[in-house]
This record gives sequence, structure tokens and C-alpha cells, in this order.
Amino acid sequence: MNWRAPVDPRTLLTWLGLLFGAAGLVLQFTISMQSMLGSGRDVFGSLGAFFSYYTILTNIILVLIYLSEVLPTARLALFRRPVVRGMMAANIALVALYVFFVLRFLASLTGLFQLADNILHYLCPALYLLWWLTAQPHGHLRWSNLPFMLAPTVAYFVYAMARGLWVQEYPYPILNAIELGYGQVLLNALYMTAGLSVLILAVIALDGLLARQTRTV
Repeated sequence: MNWRAPVDPRTLLTWLGLLFGAAGLVLQFTISMQSMLGSGRDVFGSLGAFFSYYTILTNIILVLIYLSEVLPTARLALFRRPVVRGMMAANIALVALYVFFVLRFLASLTGLFQLADNILHYLCPALYLLWWLTAQPHGHLRWSNLPFMLAPTVAYFVYAMARGLWVQEYPYPILNAIELGYGQVLLNALYMTAGLSVLILAVIALDGLLARQTRTV
């Protein structure tokens, strides 16, 4: 191996994203499960609560996307699709923006919880967005992809509300129908959908711009 050979930036970002993403998820899972089990939850209730968070689900998908880049298996073919990768650029940007502008003011984290929070909400989104920008070739996204790219988040909302109705617990304050009522929660969901739509449209536009720049070069 030639250690002096230049490292391909995309390869470096792939491995950094994969390693930090996996490490952040494992750390968050470990400390969250310890905390929830210690507070009296059972195992299934703790697992249900952990996997109800949009942050966790989106970061799991990012790890699968990175894996699809390094493992040429047909089982990961879905995560090699440009529309899925572009969709996740918008989704993980939403995660980072929502945490930065809203959630970070609602709780004060310390120690390992703060470390895991920073990895999953800031570092992993930044690495993925840089990774997606280096993707080649761009130019596969279309404006007509918007409904498909919104669908998983809409499905998540339905799941979170159904689970909340069952267990009387919601992963995020804006979804808490017990305190806010369903009308306000629906309005909050519409605001978030509008915000995500703007991010998706920005990703589609940027994908086209990067494709034109590549053809020019």
C-alpha cells in the first residue's frame, strides 16, 4: 500500500460518516437503554421509545447508505438510488436545523448524552451533506420526486401519532397531542412538512446545478 498516495475525499467522507454514524448510534443506544431501564421501563418499552425518534431512524438510514457504498450487495441497492440519497440530504438537514433552532433550548445535556447528541445532530449531518455534495454523477433528481421524498416522513408522523395514542408518549414536544391537542399537532406537522419540502426542493435544484457544473468542466 502506498501511504503517500492522496486520499480520495469521497472515500474519506464515506468512512468517516460510517464510523461516526455507527459510533454515535451505538453510544446513544447504550446510554439511552441504561437510562430507560434504570427508570423502570421494560426492555420492549425502552426499545419502542428509542426507535421512535426521527434522529435515530434517519441516522440509521445514513449508515445503510454508507454501507451500500462500500458493500456491493444487491440487498443495499435501495440505498444507492440517487433519489433516496438526495431525500436523506434534506431529511438530515431538517434534523440538524430543528435541533439547533428548537430542541437545544428545551433540555440541557451533559457528559455522554451531550457527546451522542452532538455526533448525531451536528457531526453526522455535516458529514453526510459534504458526502452527498461530492456524489458523482449528479443530475438524477426531478421536481416530480417531491411526493416520494416526502412520503417516509409522512409515514413517520402517522407511526409516531399511532404509537403515542397507544402508549401516551410522544418523541417530540411538537407531536405531544396530550398537551397540545390534535389540531395544534396537525398544524405543527404541516409547518414541518412545508419546511422539509423547501429543503427537498433546494436539494433537487442543487443536484441540477452540480450536474450542469460537472458537464461544463
